[in-house]
Amino acid sequence: MPKGGARAVSGPPPDPNSLRQARAANAAGWSTLPAEGRTGPVPQWPLVSMQPREADLWEDMWARPQAVMWERLGQEIEVAMFCRKLAEAELPKASVELQKVVRQYLDSLGLSVQGMLRNRWRIEPAAAEDPAEASVKPTARRRSARDRLKVVPSGEGA
Repeated sequence: MPKGGARAVSGPPPDPNSLRQARAANAAGWSTLPAEGRTGPVPQWPLVSMQPREADLWEDMWARPQAVMWERLGQEIEVAMFCRKLAEAELPKASVELQKVVRQYLDSLGLSVQGMLRNRWRIEPAAAEDPAEASVKPTARRRSARDRLKVVPSGEGA
C-alpha cells in the first residue's frame, strides 16, 4: 500500500495575500470574478432529462460569479452533475457517500471557500451603492514587511 506523499488537495490552500509572491506556483495568478455574477442566458441542460429541482438549481448556478469560469472552461456537464447530485442529497435519508460527492463538487466547482482558494478565484468587491459611503470605508490592505521598512542613509542611524 502506498504511503503519504503529495495529493491534489494536500497542504493549505493558496492565499491571495501571501507575502511570498515569487513562488512559481503563484505565477499563474488569480482570477477575479464579477460580484454581480454571470450575465446572459442559462446554457441548455446537457444531460438526458431534468427534474424540477434540478432545473431550479441549474438556473441558480448559472447566475453565480463562478459560472463565468465554468463557461470559459466548458464545465456544463460538471455543473449539471452537481445539480443532479445535490438534488438527490437533499432528499431525506440521503447516503453519506452521496453527501461526500456533493462536497467534492462544491470544492472542484469553486462553490466553497476552499474551492475558491484552490482554483485561485476571488470575487471582486461589490460596488458601493452610495459614493459617500465608499469614501468612508477605506479598503484594508495588508502591509508586507517590505512596505514597513524605511531606508536610512548611512551615518544617520545609531
